[in-house]
Amino acid sequence: MAHVSKGEHALASSDIGAGFFHHIAAAAAAETLPRFRQKGVVTNKLAAGFDPVTEADREAEKAIRRVITEAYPAHGILGEEFGLTEGDGTHLWIIDPIDGTRAFISGIPLWGTLVGLIEHGNAVAGMMAQPFTGELFYANSTGAFYEGPGGARQLSTRKTVALAEATLCTTTPALFNAEQRAAYDRIEHAVRLARYGTDCYGYAMIAAGTVDLVIESGLQSYDIAALIPIIEQAGGVVTTWDGGPAENGGNIVAAGTAELHAAAMAMLA
Repeated sequence: MAHVSKGEHALASSDIGAGFFHHIAAAAAAETLPRFRQKGVVTNKLAAGFDPVTEADREAEKAIRRVITEAYPAHGILGEEFGLTEGDGTHLWIIDPIDGTRAFISGIPLWGTLVGLIEHGNAVAGMMAQPFTGELFYANSTGAFYEGPGGARQLSTRKTVALAEATLCTTTPALFNAEQRAAYDRIEHAVRLARYGTDCYGYAMIAAGTVDLVIESGLQSYDIAALIPIIEQAGGVVTTWDGGPAENGGNIVAAGTAELHAAAMAMLA
């Protein structure tokens, strides 16, 4: 990994390599793993509804921020738990310390630590780490990669083009409003297999070539920014439901191929 001196602004996404992502993942795992399946205190962030946050979320984000700030002090940081720290206006790190907190507090290992880098508004590098399973998915301008059980490899999407042959994931259809649910249901009825409860893991599986399509609504930037380069560098497509860029979140369609993405978009319209 290229070393960046303090105050240096220029950075190519190819400079963010496995070493730096390992550093971030280890720092986060030191806070999340000891608290996983330990029945810790859960705080609800919503007055109406349920949006959980744990000590693990907060402490992991603090640890990630320390790693980034030490390496790239001029960069901005946006995290789910502690908001925006202004930077040089060009580079912005997007952090979700535990994407899938509901899974985390339920003891289900379908959660992950998401960290992505935005340059000039575009997601150019990112990682999803699942420390309980020992997996790391990451991408930069040279490609998308996996490390974990089964060995290290470069990621490539499955080349499914027809909805009838596709595997679809969403966290839960209950998150869609009535109009969105009707559109989603049309696609679920058209695909071969649908699975729920996957959070960030479903997106990682698109890059890994075992899932073909993820459709979700109401995402924040920290829910998706890190995953965009992983899917795109593996050969997939990620946009909003209206075909726009996904870096700022919103209603998201991610697919393993352009053809499958187009088929889903046509049915969502």
